[in-house]
Amino acid sequence: MIKTLIIDDEPLAAGIVSEYLMEFPQFEVLEVCQDGFQGLKAIQQHQPDLVFLDVQMPKITGFEMLELLDEPPAVIFTTAFDQYALKAFDAKALDYLLKPFSQARFRQAIDRFLERRERIQEEKVEQELSQLAEKSNRLVVRVKNDIKIIPVQEVVFFEAEDDYVAIHTSGGKYLKKMTMKTLEESLDPGKFVRVHRSFIIHLNGITGIEPYERDSYLVKLKGGGQIPVSKTGYARLRQVLGL
Repeated sequence: MIKTLIIDDEPLAAGIVSEYLMEFPQFEVLEVCQDGFQGLKAIQQHQPDLVFLDVQMPKITGFEMLELLDEPPAVIFTTAFDQYALKAFDAKALDYLLKPFSQARFRQAIDRFLERRERIQEEKVEQELSQLAEKSNRLVVRVKNDIKIIPVQEVVFFEAEDDYVAIHTSGGKYLKKMTMKTLEESLDPGKFVRVHRSFIIHLNGITGIEPYERDSYLVKLKGGGQIPVSKTGYARLRQVLGL
């Protein structure tokens, strides 16, 4: 169940949210609060997944209540005042429902929350798999809607591509969002060498090394590929290969 709170000093408005939520049986309304202090206490007690929050309420506003929380839950504002929309999104609100809102508009907000929740859960699973894979010399990448696990020994070379690392294997190329530095630190230095700021190669894939330009070289790989080698990278390569 998705734990939900409604914090609104208007019983009619809170009742409409409760009624609209009946269309979504996966949501459980744990409490309906009529002011910010009551809402703050309920959030601390229930640790909800989603809060429907009014802005103008007795004692403290919805914004003031959020400022008292170290880690606020997902929030959908429900208010009669349109002037707070920008402030709401600055507070990382998921949506801003202007009273009176229709059931169709309410569904849009719920769909946005569910999509965000699914994305976060997928990222969490991928992160957990990546941590497990790192311990067993494997890499986890996303291929469209699937997750693929690549044994490190199958990698021919890695290549930096903006915020991603391209993983080149005999079976294809895959992208993983990480830095070359983080990757380099996770690899066995006896099997992988960073020969250039943009390339890390698997030593088993090397078939030859030849001069290219002044103070630079080319590494020839199985399958006919070539990788540029910087002066520093060449020194590293010679050291690992014992040349």
